[in-house]
Amino acid sequence: MDLSLSEEQTELVSTVRSLLSKRSDSAALRAAIASEAGYDAGLWQVLCEQIGVAALAVPEEHDGVGASVVESVLVLEELGRALAPVPALSSLVTAEAVLAGADADATARLLPRLAAGEVGSFAVLAGGQATAVLDADVADVLVVADGEHLYEVAPASAEVSWTPSMDQTLRLGTLRVDVSTATRIGSAAPAVERASLVGALGAVALSVGCAQRGLDMTVAYAKDRVQFGRPIGSFQALKHRMADMLVLLEMSRSASWAAAYAVASGAPDAPALVHAAKSYVGDALAQVAAETVQMHGGIAITWEHDAHLVFKRAHALGQLFGAPHVHRAALALP
Repeated sequence: MDLSLSEEQTELVSTVRSLLSKRSDSAALRAAIASEAGYDAGLWQVLCEQIGVAALAVPEEHDGVGASVVESVLVLEELGRALAPVPALSSLVTAEAVLAGADADATARLLPRLAAGEVGSFAVLAGGQATAVLDADVADVLVVADGEHLYEVAPASAEVSWTPSMDQTLRLGTLRVDVSTATRIGSAAPAVERASLVGALGAVALSVGCAQRGLDMTVAYAKDRVQFGRPIGSFQALKHRMADMLVLLEMSRSASWAAAYAVASGAPDAPALVHAAKSYVGDALAQVAAETVQMHGGIAITWEHDAHLVFKRAHALGQLFGAPHVHRAALALP
C-alpha cells in the first residue's frame, strides 16, 4: 500500500497547519475552553469558510468538496496536533452516519448544512438517552439511532447537558430524547456501523496529531533546558527516550493512514485495520504523553504549561469510540 500523499493532500495539510499556527496557539486554546460555547467557534468558522473542512467528506451534489475520508483524517491529525477545540470529528461522524443510513430527502436536507459548518452530533440511544456524546450540547444538527430507526432531532426538543470531563478540549454531553417527537429519516444499522468505524478512525487521527504535539514539545524543551552546563537533549539516555517516542509516533501514523485508505476505498479489511489502529495508537499515545510529562519535569504539572493538555487529551482519546482493549477483542480470531 502506497501511503505517500498527493500534491493536493500535501497542500491541504500545509494550509491547515499554517492557519492553526496563527489562530490556535496556547492562549487561544485556553480562551476557547473557558468560553461560554466551550469551543473555538471563530476558528471553526474560518476552517469551514476558507478551507472547507466540514465539507471535505460531503459529496459535491450536496454542496460538499467530494473528497475522501483520507483528507478528513489528514485534517484531523493537524487539529489534534494543535489540540484545537473544534467540532470537526463530531460533524464528520454525523455526515457519515447520514450518508450511510438516511433517506434521500434527509440526506439532501442535512448534508448541505453540515458542509456549511453547522455543528453535527450523532448518538446511539439506549433507553432514550446517551452519554459521552461529542458536542451534543452545541449541535445544530442532531441525529440519533434508536432501535432499528434513524431520527433527526430538533436540538431544542432534546434534553442536553454538558458533561464535565478531565480533557476540556473535547466537549461531551448527556442526551435524553423522546423519539416520538423526532423525525424518522432512515435505518439505524448502517448509520451506526459507519459512524462507529469513522469515529474510531477519526479518534486515531486526532491521537496521532496529539502524539506529534507531545514529541515536538519534548524535543524543543530538551534543546532549551540546561542541566550540568549542557542541554538535557544531549544526554544519551534522553535521546533514546525521544527516539522511542518518534518510533511510536511514526508507527501510529502508518497505522492511521493505512486504515484511512482502506476505509476510503471500501476495502474488506477496513474494519480490521481500524480496530488495529485504534488498539495500537491508543496505547502508543498514552506512552508518548507520559514521556512528555516525565521529560519536562516539574513544569509539566503546572496549569500554565501545555503538557497537561496533551496528557489529558491522550487519555480522553484513548476511551473515545472504544478503548484499546475493546478493539483488540474485536480482532480476536474465533
